[in-house]
Amino acid sequence: MKLSRLLPAAFGLVAAVDLVCLAAGADVGHAVAKPLLMPLLALWAAVRKAPRPLLAALLFGWGGDVLLLSDAEPAFLAGMASFAAGHVCYLVLFAVHGRRDTFPRARAGILALGYAVALVTTVALLWPDLPADLRVPVAGYSLLLTAMAFRSATRLGLFAGLGGALFLLSDTLIATGVAEWPQPPAPDFWIMLTYIAAQLLLTVGTLGVLDARRAPAVTYGEMRAA
Repeated sequence: MKLSRLLPAAFGLVAAVDLVCLAAGADVGHAVAKPLLMPLLALWAAVRKAPRPLLAALLFGWGGDVLLLSDAEPAFLAGMASFAAGHVCYLVLFAVHGRRDTFPRARAGILALGYAVALVTTVALLWPDLPADLRVPVAGYSLLLTAMAFRSATRLGLFAGLGGALFLLSDTLIATGVAEWPQPPAPDFWIMLTYIAAQLLLTVGTLGVLDARRAPAVTYGEMRAA
């Protein structure tokens, strides 16, 4: 089987194992499966000739994944910094490989307003309940994450935009846990489900757009000859 097919199959299997372990409360299985996810996705993207900013974003995501396996606050801050670096890589990716005409300007304005309201509301509500030394880092990270989510939709289209939105949702669930808000049943399951889907959609969305641009244009004469 070709790597281009084997790697996504392996990613899907590891993702399923990780989610099942989280649902069953098998912490050891989660600790083994989680660090494998982003390397597999990055390797598949590399086989598909993905640009370097996408590979860097996924590998910074891997760094954050590993660091967040620890409950210690320094590890949480380091993990957040690693994910923040990944979001910077995504923003570079969107700037270099995205298109300004992907999203109609009027809709982009509405989307920007929606994300801005979500950002301000979420940070304002979380602020009093966050540990004092995490308030500014969480607010700064939230701003960067929201910018990434917005740009993913306006520069690369639907799939990447959904990925950005799910990334925002996943990290918001983490923030509410840090603030000790009431959580849904098995919160780690939902955090990982939305996170895995986010990284996959951002990768698939990017590769789809780039593959479409790489495809040779077919002229009218070539169509008639065929």
